[in-house]
Amino acid sequence: MSEGTSPASLPSTEQIKEAYEKVSYRQRLLRSVASTTNILIVVAAVTVLIAVLLLPILRIYGQSMNSTLSSGELVVSVKGASFKTGDIVAFYYNNNILVKRVIANSGDWVDIDLEGNVYVNQKKIDEPYLDEKAFGEPTIDFPYQVPDERVFVLGDNRAVSIDSRHTSIGCVTSEQIVGKIVFRVWPLSKLGPVH
Repeated sequence: MSEGTSPASLPSTEQIKEAYEKVSYRQRLLRSVASTTNILIVVAAVTVLIAVLLLPILRIYGQSMNSTLSSGELVVSVKGASFKTGDIVAFYYNNNILVKRVIANSGDWVDIDLEGNVYVNQKKIDEPYLDEKAFGEPTIDFPYQVPDERVFVLGDNRAVSIDSRHTSIGCVTSEQIVGKIVFRVWPLSKLGPVH
């Protein structure tokens, strides 16, 4: 050996152990990150499926439900098959989603007097959600019997709402219905159930 050079030094057991722990830690960290990422992807996919299939979130447009729902609000709807008088439903109409209130079901007779009072099977229904009653400009004759497997719907802003009083929309089939509106999520100041 020449002067000034030293033999190659081998790493100590402590250095080997430390290097092994670093590599092992990196592998555990990478596995943990990959596992967490996979879990987040699955949770996001399930959330999207639930939102699309079971609890669609909808944005309100227009003025037909003013006093109950205003344009720009976000609401959650729930899929369902049976609806009662007073339920608010969203339904497809000409590539749009409309929101109206169920007034009567198939087989029921609906009548509206000139003051805007609504009768179902000759009984006046209580409508505390209305700011103002209106007969509107119907294109159907009253009394009117709701056809099989359909619901008769009206907007809460009766003076301007185009609804089952008009042949252009008519009564709504169960296939058209997106769901029952149950909860308002926006604006936060109005967060809560929708009645």
